[in-house]
Amino acid sequence: MSTKERLTEDMKQAMKDKEAGKLRLSVIRMVRASIKNVEIDRKRELAEEEVLDVLAKELKLRRDAMEEFEKGNRLDLVENLEKEVVILMDYLPQQLTEEEVRAFVTDAVAQTQASNAKDMGKVMAALMPKVKGRADGKLVNTIVREMLNN
Repeated sequence: MSTKERLTEDMKQAMKDKEAGKLRLSVIRMVRASIKNVEIDRKRELAEEEVLDVLAKELKLRRDAMEEFEKGNRLDLVENLEKEVVILMDYLPQQLTEEEVRAFVTDAVAQTQASNAKDMGKVMAALMPKVKGRADGKLVNTIVREMLNN
């Protein structure tokens, strides 16, 4: 079952369950709308990988918003976004641990023969196709910077 089909089925189930607060239903509807908007923009149906890209983008938006709300001491909004993140994570592939990301970064640095921060672009270009959708880009970026600056 594709992610789009799973989203549709889960939306139907959430509607049938008449879940309290309807948070899951609203998150699923929002994601489906984002996917539909991208499909309209590109004038074609999205492939599975592109659907996962949209999901990852939505997840990143929420994580970024959570940081801002934490700075503004809006813990009520942070709590709501954390629930949305949990729902979105359910549709993405299993996320890599920090140790697994470090292993991928080490391989990419060796493969590209990077020696300093100027080579970061080469490392990221080699690395991102391997971890795309399975690791937070901010974490990957931090680890690459750390390894290239040492």
